[in-house]
Amino acid sequence: MSSKIIHRFIVTEKSLKLAEFENKLTLIVDINADKKEIKNAIEKLYNVKVEKVNVLITPKYEKKAIVKLSKEFSAIELYSKLGLI
Repeated sequence: MSSKIIHRFIVTEKSLKLAEFENKLTLIVDINADKKEIKNAIEKLYNVKVEKVNVLITPKYEKKAIVKLSKEFSAIELYSKLGLI
């Protein structure tokens, strides 16, 4: 179920800066997913602890989630493990 919530990660210059300096992941999620479902899916799939989830709807009508990880986990390391950078 949780893999249906997360559609894809966004890897742009801006998202990598968020990952490096603010420890945040940027991803596109299911339009019907709420913050709690997004948090649970990220924690379960990637074995990290999520501190906060912010969401917004893009002009393409996609839901973008910006997920802040706890201090003990690194967003850049996660991107690296997933082979995105």
